[in-house]
Amino acid sequence: MTGLLHGPGPALAATTAPAPDWRLALVLLALLVLGVVVSLLAGLGVARDHVTAGVRAVVQLGVVSLVIAAALGSVGWSLLVVAVMYAVAVATSARRIDVPARQVPWLALAVAAGALPVLALSLGSGVVPFDGAGIVPVAGIVIGGTMTAATLTGRRASDELRGAFGSYEAGLALGLTQQQAAFEVVQPSAREALLPGLDQTRTVGLVTLPGAFVGVLLGGGTPLEAASAQVLVLFGLMAGQAVTTAVVLQLVARGRVVRRDLAATYPR
Repeated sequence: MTGLLHGPGPALAATTAPAPDWRLALVLLALLVLGVVVSLLAGLGVARDHVTAGVRAVVQLGVVSLVIAAALGSVGWSLLVVAVMYAVAVATSARRIDVPARQVPWLALAVAAGALPVLALSLGSGVVPFDGAGIVPVAGIVIGGTMTAATLTGRRASDELRGAFGSYEAGLALGLTQQQAAFEVVQPSAREALLPGLDQTRTVGLVTLPGAFVGVLLGGGTPLEAASAQVLVLFGLMAGQAVTTAVVLQLVARGRVVRRDLAATYPR
């Protein structure tokens, strides 16, 4: 992760990252069992989900680590990895919001609208080197953040429309256009969708030490380099998520992104 700021440096003699040995395997197993047992005893209903999520994480990260290790040496392959990340992000958001396939391109537009300016500024300015070690981690973080913003905005805006449909119809009766009436209803959901990212930025260093900061330290970077990388990531996420949220709100208000359970009554 040090390469996020200064490009690949000399090989480090040692790293504080966990070694992939039997001790790590035992700790991971213990953590997984703890989650499953608590879910069962407390009746949380996600014991099976813990197991499937854990197994998928290990398998997927194992495969991805091999792919990324090969891709980091080539800008072309790194961009291909980013394209796959983007496609998976869009598909995940569409599934979570529950929109029909014909509306997926609109969500793709929203995710790209938030991610592209951040990546263009970060990589185009040279702050993050335009190589595999810079492109893949930054793009993964930013695309993941805009995916989350799209999902939360789409779900919460849909919930607002469903719960306050009378307000939407009242707006229409008062002479507002469909877009204006819908936006009045869904606009309050924007703050809720953006709060997790804003709170993470407000409390960074006080409550949490997020991934980019810890990653740079584990990779042997200095605390100043770690802080610089994390601030860049957090500012990028705030900007990207704000853009994506704004676009999704407009798409919902215009009837371009409509959850399946609303399709029979909205838009009108």
